[in-house]
Amino acid sequence: MFLFIFTYSEITVKLITGDMENTFETRLTSPSDKSVSPLIEALSENLKERFNSDGKNSFQFWDENDPKYIFVSLSHNNECVGCGAIRPINEITGEVKRMYAKYRAMGIGSAVLAALEHEAGKAGYKQLWLETRDKNIEACNFYQKHGYKRIKNYGNYANRPEAACFGKTLIN
Repeated sequence: MFLFIFTYSEITVKLITGDMENTFETRLTSPSDKSVSPLIEALSENLKERFNSDGKNSFQFWDENDPKYIFVSLSHNNECVGCGAIRPINEITGEVKRMYAKYRAMGIGSAVLAALEHEAGKAGYKQLWLETRDKNIEACNFYQKHGYKRIKNYGNYANRPEAACFGKTLIN
């Protein structure tokens, strides 16, 4: 269960699962924010090691002045522990990119995704799409657990059999 507490520029996400409760502070920022750079680099290294591709090519362009481009960072106990992005595919469809959790089994990924979905709804998106590798069973299971359904490969991924694309309709 997620509990959102809103302030002017930050969202507090309280994740409650069983006996565990973690509180995360999220904030809107950009991929060039120095506090998230180590996370983005760790994600790239992880992908390179596991799949022989760092994923950087699919995240080249970022428009800091367009509110449809959303980047969130997540902190726990004043440490930046997660991040994720959404960029526009079209007016109503955003693409989830560069999701990363520094630690496992704390709910960081779930909290980042919840914050991204919340911000996407505020930005007018009606649905979110994403791509991961078919071999990335962990990510595929994660997104399905959060209500994402397998969709036809889109855009640059259309003719790539190693790609696994997912989509979710947002409830505003």
